[in-house]
Amino acid sequence: MSHNLCIETICVENRLLKNVTYHDVRLNTTRKKLWGCSDLWRLSDLPIPESITNARHKLRIVYGEKMKDIQWELHVPRAIRTIKKVYHDDVDYAYKYNDRSVLGKLFAQRGSADEILIIKSGMVTDSFYCNVAFRAGGSWFTPRTNLLPGTQRAFLLDSGVLQEADISENQIQNYSHIRLFNALMDWDSAAELEIGLIS
Repeated sequence: MSHNLCIETICVENRLLKNVTYHDVRLNTTRKKLWGCSDLWRLSDLPIPESITNARHKLRIVYGEKMKDIQWELHVPRAIRTIKKVYHDDVDYAYKYNDRSVLGKLFAQRGSADEILIIKSGMVTDSFYCNVAFRAGGSWFTPRTNLLPGTQRAFLLDSGVLQEADISENQIQNYSHIRLFNALMDWDSAAELEIGLIS
């Protein structure tokens, strides 16, 4: 069976791969499910080029049965101040596919907003590049109906920082803030906005 290639995007800081165990699990699970691969890759075995400084970098790996491409680049965070809701009932990103054309078309609908919040069949999923969480009181909740099982999301759930919840579009107003996070934007550096900045 033919599949799109997939990608793994890893934060490298102080010349160390962050959350690498979670990336190993996702990558190896994807390779087994999509291509039937039984060998296990260890991303921590990748040599880090001497040119990589202690600053935060993005390691981007394109792979299928075999590794196809490796790119290292300095991470430049994107400012997120406003979010627009967009709708697609068939969007599927259960695996981190290299082909993000459907997500790109949704992102193009953002108008003057910086980011999108994808609503699928009435339920909150993810943003363009990030998983999301919502604050109620002192607790944070992440949608059970997420599109992609992010590595930072898995780490935060395991750490007890987040709880899963079913969050419909109509329930967004029950929360005070939204936070967007991913492998490169960990919990402490994640963008946080008041719910009123979602349109």
